[in-house]
Formats: sequence, C-alpha cells, structure tokens
Amino acid sequence: MSKPHRPPSGRTNLASCIVATIFLIFLVIIILIVFFTVFKPKDPKISVNSVQLPSFSVSNNSVNFTFSQYVSVKNPNRAVFSHFDSTLQLLYSGSQIGFMFIPAGKIDAGRTQYMAATFAVESFPLSASPDAVVNVGPAFNDGGFGGGGQTGFNNGYRVGPTMEIESRIHMAGRVRVLHFFTHHLETKSWMQGRHCCE
Repeated sequence: MSKPHRPPSGRTNLASCIVATIFLIFLVIIILIVFFTVFKPKDPKISVNSVQLPSFSVSNNSVNFTFSQYVSVKNPNRAVFSHFDSTLQLLYSGSQIGFMFIPAGKIDAGRTQYMAATFAVESFPLSASPDAVVNVGPAFNDGGFGGGGQTGFNNGYRVGPTMEIESRIHMAGRVRVLHFFTHHLETKSWMQGRHCCE
C-alpha cells in the first residue's frame, strides 16, 4: 500500500518565491546595465555644411533674399531616431524673418541624413546701425559654412556696411530601445553669419 503524497510545505513555497525574486532582480540589473552602456540614448548631432543666398537685393533701405541651408544630422544611437516637431528659424536683429517646419522622418541607427532647406525671405527694413565686419570665424559653430557656394558671405574682411543673420535649427524626436524603452531626444543648432549690403 503506497503512502499518500504530502503537499509541499510552506517553507518550500517561500524558498521558491525567494529564488524567483532574486532571479528577476538579477535580470533587471543586467537589462539596466546593457541599457545604460550599450543602448544609452544620445542626442543626434547637427552639422551645418553650407549656407547660400541664391538671390539678394537691397532697395530703399530694405532687403529681401532667398535663404538656403544644407545640414547633416547624425544618429549616434543603436536604434532608429524618429524626428518630428522640428523647425528652422531665421533671425535678424533679434526678430524672426524666416521660419519653416522640417518634415517628420526617420534616421537609421548610426547613419547620417543630409537635409536641405530653401525659402524666400520677405522684404524687411535694415537696421540703422552701420557696423563694420569683424573677424567672425569663432561664431560659426556646428561645422560653420561649408566650402563653395557661400554667396555674399565673407571671412572677416572689412568690406563696409553689413547685416548679420542667425539661423536656429530645433529638432525633436524619440528613440525606442530594445522595443520596450522609449526615450525622447532634442537637439539644437545655432549659426551666425554676416552679409555685405553694398
């Protein structure tokens, strides 16, 4: 006659729960280590490759021109960067003279995407201060002006009255890591340049 099977004791169940909890904690620690070392989200890097003014005219102390800017955006992450709500803003004497939305899109992991923006700037009055050009080399960050085609821009020579314009790129988006974590990213680029108004 076989002996009846004894149900597992409470101590056995407690030991199993402890082992399972320790395993889950260990697994979470490993995931966090991998996340913060290999897959840690990084902000994309924007480089201004070239700026051009295909057309430029001054009349009755007002100016209008066409503005073109070429940039490269590098995604240093190991996941796709999806960008949206991105803008390009053009300023003169602290006032906005041009604005456009950058279409939403995706940049593959570790890849660089090249973008171009061209728009016409409506006529606006020139500032009254007739400043002269100084050496503005250090003002060109994020790659500065690229080679070739910088219509009307100069490299620090005194050429008479000038106007100073500033462009700002704001790019927002997100990166999804390991299909579980979603991290929102944001990056900005600033560039300043002078153009002769004579």
